[in-house]
Amino acid sequence: MDRKRVSQIKEQFDLVVHSDKTANVEFWYARELMPLLGYERWENFDKAILRAMDSCETSGIRVSNHFREVTKMVSLGSGAHREIKDYMLTRYACYLIAQNGDPKKEEIAFAQSYFAVQTRRQELIEERIALIERTEVRGRLRESEKRLSQNIYERGVDDAGFGRIRSKGDQALFGGHTTMEMKARLGVKDNRPLADFLPTLTIAAKNLATEMTNYNVEEKDLQGEHAITGEHVQNNLSVRGMLGQRGIRPEELPPSEDIKKLERRVRSQEKNWQHKQENCLNRKPLRHVNGSNWGDYPKLD
Repeated sequence: MDRKRVSQIKEQFDLVVHSDKTANVEFWYARELMPLLGYERWENFDKAILRAMDSCETSGIRVSNHFREVTKMVSLGSGAHREIKDYMLTRYACYLIAQNGDPKKEEIAFAQSYFAVQTRRQELIEERIALIERTEVRGRLRESEKRLSQNIYERGVDDAGFGRIRSKGDQALFGGHTTMEMKARLGVKDNRPLADFLPTLTIAAKNLATEMTNYNVEEKDLQGEHAITGEHVQNNLSVRGMLGQRGIRPEELPPSEDIKKLERRVRSQEKNWQHKQENCLNRKPLRHVNGSNWGDYPKLD
């Protein structure tokens, strides 16, 4: 997701933030949040909220501190009015709802970052979205390589042969540089996967070539190391050619931060944030517009 798109979505989310100045907290109404998370029907969104409540309870955090069911009066076309169900949601509640969504949807990926950070500063949101996108692409590559491994074992290739096939593919993608040579160029230790240090674009390129190989190995029922190597090399050359048309040379792209380190940092941030929720339950209660208390509501920022 590029910076302009992040900025556009952020403006939409910022517009629906409400605040209780006496309690010094932010909250969101579920019906205003629903379309921003890509939901069209209230029934489906209500189910997502209930799943988030279950997650909250499983974490040992009092649900009522983060989810408050309320009713709103809406006007009908006939001029009559009727009550509808809604929720007041804390930042943590919104985060749990987003965590129960599909991060492949850009609205969900954005929301997971928007509600996870302690401030709405755009650069922090951009950083977290970039991590989500990179880990998603890395996961897809891991799955496609696992599938390739299974495919070639079924066709008479052993572990050593699988390593040679992958290395030949890397050599084709990286302009003649083998996997080990690319590790040396990027400063990667021999025992770590090269893909853990590649930028998102390069990981996606490797995944595309691997998926193409899987498809043709299965479709053409290719047998043996020689045939599968030729297929994998050709697919990596094709992907390299496509990138080259846009002026991109994969071997010249700088390395990214170790993805394992990034994942640990995010998990640590989330753990600390959750701990904060558990230890901030004696704040002044948030009051709804009708004057009723929310309950002992924790400050989120």
